[in-house]
Amino acid sequence: MAESAELKQMVMSLRVSELQVLLGYAGRNKHGRKHELLTKALHLLKAGCSPAVQMKIKELYRRRFPTKMVSPVDLALPGVHAASSLPAGLAQLGFDAHGSPSPLLPVSLLGPKHELGLPHLPSALHPVHPDVKLQRLPFYDVLDELIKPTSLASDNSQRFQESCYAFALTPQQVQQISSSMDISGTKCDFAVQVQLRFCLSETSCPQEDHFPPNLCVKVNGKPCNLPGYLPPTKNGVEPKRPSRPINITSLVRLSTTVPNTIVVSWTSEIGRSFSMAVYLVKQQSSAVLLQRLRAKGIRNPDHSRALIKEKLTADPESEIATTSLRVSLLCPLGKMRLTIPCRSITCSHLQCFDATLYIQMNEKKPTWVCPVCDKKAPYEHLIIDGLFMEILNSCSDCDEIQFKEDGSWAPMRSKKEVQEVSHTFHTCSSNDGSKKIDVIDLTLDSSSEDEPEDEPPPKRACPPLSPVSPPANKGVLNLHSQSSPVTRAPSMPPVETSYIPPPPPLIQDYRHYYHTTSDLPGRFYLI
Repeated sequence: MAESAELKQMVMSLRVSELQVLLGYAGRNKHGRKHELLTKALHLLKAGCSPAVQMKIKELYRRRFPTKMVSPVDLALPGVHAASSLPAGLAQLGFDAHGSPSPLLPVSLLGPKHELGLPHLPSALHPVHPDVKLQRLPFYDVLDELIKPTSLASDNSQRFQESCYAFALTPQQVQQISSSMDISGTKCDFAVQVQLRFCLSETSCPQEDHFPPNLCVKVNGKPCNLPGYLPPTKNGVEPKRPSRPINITSLVRLSTTVPNTIVVSWTSEIGRSFSMAVYLVKQQSSAVLLQRLRAKGIRNPDHSRALIKEKLTADPESEIATTSLRVSLLCPLGKMRLTIPCRSITCSHLQCFDATLYIQMNEKKPTWVCPVCDKKAPYEHLIIDGLFMEILNSCSDCDEIQFKEDGSWAPMRSKKEVQEVSHTFHTCSSNDGSKKIDVIDLTLDSSSEDEPEDEPPPKRACPPLSPVSPPANKGVLNLHSQSSPVTRAPSMPPVETSYIPPPPPLIQDYRHYYHTTSDLPGRFYLI
């Protein structure tokens, strides 16, 4: 009875926002005025509330009046170990060096991990969603789950929220992290990492990584580096961070006695909730993933042949029928010849891409998108095509093939690779040399580009001068002959006609502007 009266006094002293949190936590209607909310909370006490609700009332009262502290015994619930049974590192969180009570760490801060020796306590701050699952990351193997997927929630209606979490490492986990340290480079890297992930609180399917807006993370009081903001695609749109796992190994205390704390702050969104989880993972390389893909085996070539026949089957309702399919043997990513042809089982095309290059590109920037059809092609759905492996092994001198209706294929060679031909006549002589036979190859193409050119045509003869032109020996200097007795030019050897270029074709239509002897009053002489 005394405890019920104390709880009633605590409820009577709560404010509207605290009453709304209490009723919402208990699953009751939290709308209305203060006296309505208070009446609902008192009815909740009379009906007999659960121990978790009682603890919630004490927690809200402690926050309302922080000067009056609640001892660990007051917060203890049936089935929960006392503070004395906790590890030394956790017991120190509840009391200061003088043994006096200090602001207690919320029980939900201890996390649901079994290493701490505490069963999970239902709390409005961090309710656990066992049905929330995150998508598996191909380059990380999960070794252990340090904090199960837990929703980001707070006990107030403020826009900016903040939640606290804690986890402890076992000696085996500390040994795994320490032994995987690699200091060969400029910075210290770990193959075994402590990984922090965020996602939407959806239970319909495994969730991708998704950061809450305005996310800020502190691990053991130190800020954690987050991926940089992506440039906005439109004006006025708030930039977002690329959502991917966060490696917090360098900020974690590698100790089995001192727990690690994570403080997450974010901006709440109406209608959307988020969850976080912490895993112990081991990072893998692209070579390991390629080896695992090969270990899965090669798909039977008959499966691809059946797919070809299905695509080339004539549709009676269509006026256009496809009789063949052309497929390249070059990878669409690197434009080089395929070595390990693969594609996703969800893709409907026959074109393959190189598995080695595809995995290496996703190791740098994990998108897992098919380079042919731009659809999702996760690592788990990749298969090695057996038919393409046979084609690559049997056809090494061409880069493109053509599939036929029956599932067979034929190489398609370019014009440059076709056998070069010529159109010249081959003359064969007999042994006695008296008889010559002209041989013509009828299998040769007449449109060959390398056909030798015929002998150049003879030069065009110089056309004669027009008959209307005056003779060269009447009043006009003639360079071809020096027989005129009236010229007084010094003697010189005759100029050959080969040095004079031939006249243009229309020279006969050209009218000379030279004056003839009939136009001049008398003789003239060259001076």
